[in-house]
Amino acid sequence: MDRLEAMSAIIAVAETGSISAASRRLKSPVATISRKIAELEARLKAQLFQRTSRRMALTEAGRTYIEACKRIVEQVEDAERELSGEYRIPKGEMTVTAPWGLGHTHLLPHVIEFLDAYPEISLRLKLTDSVVNMTDENIDVAIRLGPLPESSMIATRIGSVRIVVCGSPSYLKTRGRPKKLADLAKHACITIDENVAPAAWKFVSGNRTRVAPIKSRLCVNTSEAAVLAAIDGAGLARVMSYKMDTAMRERKLDIVLDEFEPAPLPVHIVYPPRKPMPLKLRTFLSWMTPRLKDQLAP
Repeated sequence: MDRLEAMSAIIAVAETGSISAASRRLKSPVATISRKIAELEARLKAQLFQRTSRRMALTEAGRTYIEACKRIVEQVEDAERELSGEYRIPKGEMTVTAPWGLGHTHLLPHVIEFLDAYPEISLRLKLTDSVVNMTDENIDVAIRLGPLPESSMIATRIGSVRIVVCGSPSYLKTRGRPKKLADLAKHACITIDENVAPAAWKFVSGNRTRVAPIKSRLCVNTSEAAVLAAIDGAGLARVMSYKMDTAMRERKLDIVLDEFEPAPLPVHIVYPPRKPMPLKLRTFLSWMTPRLKDQLAP
């Protein structure tokens, strides 16, 4: 039995809560993870996990043992990083995740510049609107949109995103700028839905939510399509501000009804605590944080 591999296996099971999740994290077969745990428990003559139908929970003996395992594995990993030069120069592989739209418009251009500046770093960029489990997927850094749940991760707020109503200058000149929510009923609206065109938009006025009836002239299934349609004068679209800010800077879209916007959504850069922090991660954070703050400033 490779004791270090067995320690890594029980750490992964403890942190992910199941053998199958640990298998995905370690890219090792489920049967191999199960065997390593069984062999280690047999060697120690102690049960490390309380097994249920849904989750693997550490026993009291397991909690004591795993703390020592973590220290040992971290020391070995640190020694390997030191020998590979990871603490002397920024090098190695990283995985970063972000929402699709935000990653495409804001993160990707900076990532390309970052890789040009640091040729010994390789990066896998996972763009998805699903919230990826950073532990299960071995994610080094995540860009999160919206409130964060309680966790052990380190989070730095890098900006905020508004939810805005916008239209092209030509459309607004022809149809007029809406001044109050009731005016929306007189406008062509571009809505976003997979199935049924929405018949109303929700807004905030003071401390209460208001519902404004709308007429959906065009319903699309992506906000990117809604922005393009609004630029072409098809009507008013309601999207997250980062998806239309380039068009706004180019004077292709104007924001209307901004006094009725809900509170902006926070944007954070999130990463797991690691001591010492690998130089590649520290370098990425130092590069990316100020650049994204500049773009996502309120």
